Amino acid sequence: MLQAGELAPDFELPDARMEMLRLSSLLGRSHIVLYFFNKDHTPGGIAEAVEFNEHLPAFRQCDTEVLGVSLDDCLAHEAFCDEQGLEFDLLADTEGEVSRLYHVLTQWEAQGMIRYGIERSTFVIDKGGVIRHALYHVQAKGHAAAVFELVKQLG
Repeated sequence: MLQAGELAPDFELPDARMEMLRLSSLLGRSHIVLYFFNKDHTPGGIAEAVEFNEHLPAFRQCDTEVLGVSLDDCLAHEAFCDEQGLEFDLLADTEGEVSRLYHVLTQWEAQGMIRYGIERSTFVIDKGGVIRHALYHVQAKGHAAAVFELVKQLG
């Protein structure tokens, strides 16, 4: 598991518009809230995304960008963003590479098949690329407000 004080692993993933976004391209000008969720169109995924979207103006006043990551593809993210009116980027980690880097990918066996999913987790990364908060196993409801309180402490 990643810990506060460690450098955030850099990565590049496509967003809902199929444009590549590199984490390091945001550093220096923005803090980053990087949240991992299991799937678009699920009750928890919807609740968490909508709450982050509602808090987005406040995050941006604190020079903070919000990025969501799941195993869904770009087309699923595009539909999800449109349906929920999301104004921040959702990134497609279809191979689970970034989820592995951040230690949020889980696997289990069901009916003789190996299944993969994401353990809902959030990382608050400062402008220098340092993880200030690593929050594993979080609950969707009320999470965005709690993360915003942590972001306000970054100054």
